[in-house]
Amino acid sequence: MNYRNRTCAFLLAVVACIYAPASHAVLIDVFASTHSTGGGAGAATGIVLATGDAFSVSVDADDLWSAGQLPRWSNADGLNTTLLATGSDDSGLPAGTQIGAAFGNLDLFGLSLPYGTLVGSIAGNFFALGTSFSGAAVAAGELLLWYWDSNLFDNAEFVTANVERIGGGAVPEPTTLALLAGALGLVGRHARTPRQGPGVIAVPFARPGSVLGDTVL
Repeated sequence: MNYRNRTCAFLLAVVACIYAPASHAVLIDVFASTHSTGGGAGAATGIVLATGDAFSVSVDADDLWSAGQLPRWSNADGLNTTLLATGSDDSGLPAGTQIGAAFGNLDLFGLSLPYGTLVGSIAGNFFALGTSFSGAAVAAGELLLWYWDSNLFDNAEFVTANVERIGGGAVPEPTTLALLAGALGLVGRHARTPRQGPGVIAVPFARPGSVLGDTVL
């Protein structure tokens, strides 16, 4: 591949990188108290989605948080079943101690979910996430994460959510568009430049009778 073709290939690669789909993953600590739907604020993920963008959220099933006095420990799926301490879990209680139970559902924002469920919201639209979620954004905006509860004051601990935006890079900034235009311009200029054979020297055009160096034409 000659120099001109290599240059064009490089510039095209730059263009491809600018528009290549991008995945972006972050780890977010979601606190049962601070980020409670019962008076707290959603945990900001920094991931801004357009409607229909694909994303996923996952939490270790052994990662626990609490809605208050026993037995109110659960994972991100919420207080929907009997849960026994393992002796090494976040409750710190002896193995076999009942630390969780089903407490029914809490009705908020048009949803009915078990207390202690990890939920997400985008532009005020709430949806269940639990320990594993994969789907499309229901609205445009930043993804926030919450602890599903009606009272934040006796909540404790947090879970760590792995949040990943799948493909669909952000809208290009003006500087990115300028770089793209420049790259495309260089590609076009190289494509239009006449190709010279080996050993051919380009000589400026001169009219008969003019002087080029020491030679009269």
